[in-house]
Amino acid sequence: MDNAVAALEHDRGRLGRSSTAERVADILRDRIAEGLFAPGQRLSEEAIGAALGVSRNTLREAFRLLGHERLLEHRLNRGVFVRVLSAEDVADVYRVRRVIEGAAVRNSPRAAPEAFAAIRETVADALRAAREDRWQDVGTANIRFHQTLVTLNGSPRLDETMRQLLAELRLVFHVMENPRAFHEPFVARNLELLELMEAGRVAEAERALEDYLDDAERLLVRAYTPHP
Repeated sequence: MDNAVAALEHDRGRLGRSSTAERVADILRDRIAEGLFAPGQRLSEEAIGAALGVSRNTLREAFRLLGHERLLEHRLNRGVFVRVLSAEDVADVYRVRRVIEGAAVRNSPRAAPEAFAAIRETVADALRAAREDRWQDVGTANIRFHQTLVTLNGSPRLDETMRQLLAELRLVFHVMENPRAFHEPFVARNLELLELMEAGRVAEAERALEDYLDDAERLLVRAYTPHP
């Protein structure tokens, strides 16, 4: 918690005098997506409010917004906690991902070259982090890969939906006992998917994405299953 709150102090400049609960929620959502807050972790109003320099009312409104996004939960007389997702939540997140990301792949022939350049940058970040054995950063780069992929749809609403989904997904990553074993294979698969889209091989890219999401969902759901 202390490291996460300290990191928030660097975000104060994003708020400014006209700060709103929505902007605070944006910051907290980003930090959840980066893995700074773990599922089940209690969030301190005092510490986070002081780190961001916002009022308790503003922070509570931000917490409420993130509660509607299923990222936080209020527990009576106990406070606000980062939500712990279930295996059913994982399945539903992947159900929505198949729709949104599948559409992005189908729209890829109409994408501008700079869109592919942005996706390639996320792949390069993941490769660099993997070489340096920074597996949480690999997970963050993977999140950014899929967020950038969805921009190929050209829809700000889908971008926002995906941003919320991926913040939920990052909470799921915490259940993986061996982050390297989970993330490492998908670094190469991200590159493969990008190269198929760049080559205009849309049908192959769709099949690759389907296999990719099926495999990732299977691994995550298995991690939620109690072992004898």
